[in-house]
Amino acid sequence: MVRGVDRVVEVATPQGPGRLHVREAADPSAVLALGHGAGGGVDAPDLVALADRLPDEGVTVLRHEQPWRVAGRKVAVRPPLLDEAWLAALRDVGAALGPGLPLVLGGRSAGARVACRTASALGAAGVVCLAFPLHPPGRPERSRLEELLLPDVPRLVLQGGRDTFGPATEVREALAGAGGDAVGAGGVRVVELPGADHGGRVPRAAVPTAADLRGLLVREVGAFVADLATGRGIPA
Repeated sequence: MVRGVDRVVEVATPQGPGRLHVREAADPSAVLALGHGAGGGVDAPDLVALADRLPDEGVTVLRHEQPWRVAGRKVAVRPPLLDEAWLAALRDVGAALGPGLPLVLGGRSAGARVACRTASALGAAGVVCLAFPLHPPGRPERSRLEELLLPDVPRLVLQGGRDTFGPATEVREALAGAGGDAVGAGGVRVVELPGADHGGRVPRAAVPTAADLRGLLVREVGAFVADLATGRGIPA
């Protein structure tokens, strides 16, 4: 594979064809599968940054493009259908791309929710949540915390300080309120992206810049996956 170029694989799902954008590591130690949000695609800056940089650290990165997006529709399908397409696309991907390697699931926004809901079914070693939508903007009573609590494997949450779907401080408070038993043996680590909104944007002339925050995100995700690949932090 040419460095920095995706191998695009069309996959059949009950919702129609989806796509896997695969960036392979030369000597992989783990596979990281990422899903996109309901308002964007696999070209989101944080997903692209992970695909660009983690293969050099031994992580094969694939970004799953949902069938509704491949079909050119502008509105995402219902959560059960998102899960169905994701499961169909990823069911055998670990064995195909990295036999015996840990499979780490993740995504941004709605993609993070899908990863949490399907982690057990796919035997994930861990889950990466980029901008987890804790609740709809202005509706904290409609919490989605139970989805973040579902996996019993380590979870890493990268959350903006200005995220209207729940900033990092609110995610931490919700987890603290749930208690250790509810959070699960794997635990959840929340890393704040200072000044970032739900899309990872920061105000003009902000410090740290959006590029700085993407660098932080890549370092945190890279370290998280490396720990999983070496067995650190995985519950017995």
